[in-house]
Amino acid sequence: MAAELVEAKNMVMSFRVSDLQMLLGFVGRSKSGLKHELVTRALQLVQFDCSPEVFKKIKELYETRYAKKGTEAISQAPPQSITSHRPSESLSIHPSYDHAVSGPRTSLSTPNIDYPSLYGKHVNGLSRLPPKVTTPEVRLVKLPFYDVVDELLKPTELVAQNNEKLQDSPCVFVLSPRQVDMIKNSRDLHPGTKSVQVVLRICYTDTSCPQEDQYPPNIAVKVNHNYCSVPGYYPSNKPGVEPKRPCRPINLTNLMYLSSASNRVTVTWGNYGKTYSVGLYLVRQRTSSELLQRLKTIGVKHPELCKTLVREKLRLDPDSEIATTGVRVSLICPLVKMRLTVPCRAETCAHLQCFDAVFYLQMNEKKPTWTCPVCDKPALYDQLIIDGLLSKILSECKDADEIEFLADGSWCPIKAEKERSSSPVCPILVLGSQDMMAKLPPPSSTVSSENGKPGLDVVDLTLDSSSSSSSSSDEDEEEEEEEERPPQKRRCFEKGLLSAC
Repeated sequence: MAAELVEAKNMVMSFRVSDLQMLLGFVGRSKSGLKHELVTRALQLVQFDCSPEVFKKIKELYETRYAKKGTEAISQAPPQSITSHRPSESLSIHPSYDHAVSGPRTSLSTPNIDYPSLYGKHVNGLSRLPPKVTTPEVRLVKLPFYDVVDELLKPTELVAQNNEKLQDSPCVFVLSPRQVDMIKNSRDLHPGTKSVQVVLRICYTDTSCPQEDQYPPNIAVKVNHNYCSVPGYYPSNKPGVEPKRPCRPINLTNLMYLSSASNRVTVTWGNYGKTYSVGLYLVRQRTSSELLQRLKTIGVKHPELCKTLVREKLRLDPDSEIATTGVRVSLICPLVKMRLTVPCRAETCAHLQCFDAVFYLQMNEKKPTWTCPVCDKPALYDQLIIDGLLSKILSECKDADEIEFLADGSWCPIKAEKERSSSPVCPILVLGSQDMMAKLPPPSSTVSSENGKPGLDVVDLTLDSSSSSSSSSDEDEEEEEEEERPPQKRRCFEKGLLSAC
């Protein structure tokens, strides 16, 4: 086995860039970078995960290359690295590299490798390292709830191996002892979930700007022959609207070997024209309370700076026909309709209205959108500030839910107006009072003058007694009829009050 390992390393050292890319693509590792970076990656593959399939592929690439080149390729190869084009013969390696192999192993996550000291002054026959050329790489957006500890695999493009719609892309990596200890010793966020995790992130292959997480169609992730759970779709309440899937980092920790053994991750994805890249990271997951404490430590804006901002907002604009003398700001959070506790807004927002940082962080922890609830514009965590002036106002103004900022930067509370009743308001009159007597109609008189004054009672003296008796009898009959009628209902006045409506 040791002889095969030495033989494989020597063959890898003689590979060209195309051979190294084919080898790394065969095992699903990154094919981007300079030649010495590809050589380092391939040697680490041979040292830590040289399976029979990998060794067979190395021999196949080696024999294919030298079968085409013949003896001319052998003469151009470094004499100290290759003694014969036949892989069956024993191959010698550079003394400095032999010393490096006999020393401690170098893990995949070791940054800033000193290439000359590791491989000597000659790397694959070159007298010096080639000049470093910066090539654009796929970058992922920074996630506030995940602090990156180590980068296990840079974003690498998923390459289709055939014309099938479903493709499998494997990836093999090893955790260092330090990384294993970090995972084991980390605290539990909740049962079965560690705060230090190995996560898989997938995005579009686009180097123009940092990319957000985006899953390919028909995605499935297998870790060491076990399928990993992938976030499902959000149900849609609107008819005709397709459900959306939250694209988040996929936690692989529970299915990994927390030891020096190799971990194999296979991503199954749908090949429908778009290109995707995957990356592996060792991260520390944060909670909303931790982000709130960090925001309180570094994100508080001084009250005087906030007052200056108010003056700038209310500054007289000579080009404007309307002069603004004040602006109202509510002390109620637009998210939960409760009084603000930690007033917060984004520096990129143009308004003075704040929302509560506690509830804003909790909502983005469950479903990350990072959108301002006031203006619906992006309000990322790195752009959030705590308004020191409004925090001071909240502690001083306890009995008001709204304030008004004035042009000089001062403020005044706005008292809430009492709600008026929808029923009409009528004056209440007391029986027997002068107001009551004025409201009552005047007594009717038998004869009224033209001027509206009550006239005198007139008695007709021409009537005889018979007529008077008949009239009196008529009056008696009317009185009897009134007695036979049921009594009228009395109008009751409660407590001597009468409505004036």
